[in-house]
Amino acid sequence: MKCNVGRIDRVLRISVGLVLVGLAASNVVGVWGWIGIIPLATGLFKFCPMYPILGINSCGAGRGNGSCSK
Repeated sequence: MKCNVGRIDRVLRISVGLVLVGLAASNVVGVWGWIGIIPLATGLFKFCPMYPILGINSCGAGRGNGSCSK
């Protein structure tokens, strides 16, 4: 799996994922909040399986080889 999620994208995914999972765990939004596991996982692994299908790479133009910054 090549990295295809850039820094800003990664921070947003992890933040949204944590908020949704937190709201689901506290029973504020119900079971639908557990969908936050998906953006959380894609942010942590720096890989989104939909990006190659859609031809997207948010790592930046200079890093087209999939080696995002750490």
